[in-house]
Amino acid sequence: MIITEFLERNARFNPDGEALVEINPTEERDNAETWREASLIELALPDMPYRRSMTWRRFNRMANRIGNFLLSRNVKQGTKVGILMMNCLEWLPVYFGILKAGCVVVPLNYRYTSDEIQYCCDLADIEILIFGPEFVNRMDDIYDKLDNTSLLLYMGMKDKCPDYAEDLTSLYKFASSEALPVKLNEDDVAAIYFSSGTTGFPKAILHRHSALVASCETEAHHHEQTADDVFLCIPPLYHTGAKMHWFGSLITCSKAVILKGVKPEWILRTVTEEKCTIVWLLVPWAQDILDAIDDGRINLSDYLTDQWRLMHIGAQPVPPSLIKRWKTHFPNHKYDTNYGLSESLGPGCVHLGVDNIHKVGAIGKPGYHWEAKIVREDGSEVAEGEVGELAVKGPGVMLGYYKNQEATDEILKGEWLWTGDMAKMDEDGFIYLVDRKKDVIISGGENIYPVQIEDFLRANDKIKDVAVIGLPDPRLGEISAAIIEIKPNMEATEDEINEFCKELPRYKRPRKIIFADIPRNPTGKIEKPVLRERYCDMPLVEAQIRS
Repeated sequence: MIITEFLERNARFNPDGEALVEINPTEERDNAETWREASLIELALPDMPYRRSMTWRRFNRMANRIGNFLLSRNVKQGTKVGILMMNCLEWLPVYFGILKAGCVVVPLNYRYTSDEIQYCCDLADIEILIFGPEFVNRMDDIYDKLDNTSLLLYMGMKDKCPDYAEDLTSLYKFASSEALPVKLNEDDVAAIYFSSGTTGFPKAILHRHSALVASCETEAHHHEQTADDVFLCIPPLYHTGAKMHWFGSLITCSKAVILKGVKPEWILRTVTEEKCTIVWLLVPWAQDILDAIDDGRINLSDYLTDQWRLMHIGAQPVPPSLIKRWKTHFPNHKYDTNYGLSESLGPGCVHLGVDNIHKVGAIGKPGYHWEAKIVREDGSEVAEGEVGELAVKGPGVMLGYYKNQEATDEILKGEWLWTGDMAKMDEDGFIYLVDRKKDVIISGGENIYPVQIEDFLRANDKIKDVAVIGLPDPRLGEISAAIIEIKPNMEATEDEINEFCKELPRYKRPRKIIFADIPRNPTGKIEKPVLRERYCDMPLVEAQIRS
């Protein structure tokens, strides 16, 4: 089966059902009456000015029009078509229109600079780029420098189309909304996704149609989704994580809500008004919600959350202390951790499972139709409790890195994908992440795993976020440094943190404390290369006091 067939099925059997909803609270910031501090239950009006929606019929028809428009421009099977758009109601129909035309869809990170956009377009041989109004300034700098991109299509609702592009917003409406005469095969290349770039410049990852379908099945199976569920999607759709979680809504023909904003009150208000049942959060957003509740900025009695049955987190290690706090405020929630990477087509190759909250801290066991093992450098499996590299095998493993066989050979060993994550397995078969292989700190011959120290420090009530990196040291080779972000309206000193760390073994205690904000990418991962660049040449000076 091809993933576009799920969309066509939904349009036939539930044409008038809501498929997608876009909530954009930033559009009404100036409306003091709407955003007054009052019970949100009283404000739950059906037609708020910031809400747009799309039925399954309209979704499918728009995708058909996009696809037919591309065919009218003589695209060939396998033509690479890029998407550079912020999350919006049109994002997924554009994505599916590209697939329906037999093209390879290439989502681009909306944080890319002009140079990065150019690099990725050239690397992936993108011939057509669909971009939104937020990127006009960046495109101005590079539109005449792109090697392969011969057609720029502008997708903007209100703003004027640049002279060097064509206005897709107007043009696609004249294309046919009928099904496309394109035969797709499950072994065809469907998409190129870019790695997050946390360990270097992004690589282009090839995936087949069959991998997309497998992600649908995995997501729905893991989270027991039905047509009655409502999924709240906040992370960027260009990333495999958000999209593959949404695939559970696609296969079950259930509504999904795209929220353009991460403020705690916006999340809880959307859960209330849209009756969301499943919410995928990143660690910082879950932390912000808990902090807002604890300091009184949010009163949970103002919201309707009885229908909210599942909160799950992925994209980075999850501190057990965070989930313990979460359960004190939301005791009836089921919880799941999902592990994956773009090379395995997003989350699901390992997952905790909603019935295993007693194992919080683990990423879980192999997911639906997946296998996992922990290996030494020679490929042999480690003993129980021993640290090695996590390898996974399943239907979402990439074909390889586009135009980079050397990098492909480094992590694809037959059918097994070596993830670059160091892990260990307990006596019950649950897998625990230890750290990224490239993030391990070797200090005086000892291996130090930053994630273990980060999890320990997050248990401190004053710490909002933390990242541990290695800094060069002439005697030990490296020392561990903890960059610590303190919660608002609190203060901490270096001596206080050092005292707190005395419960750690001596070799694991951070040798340097730095109080600063923690940079994270759009999928919530700590940008450790940024921190290393920022602090590796920094002299060992006394840390500042942050208030």
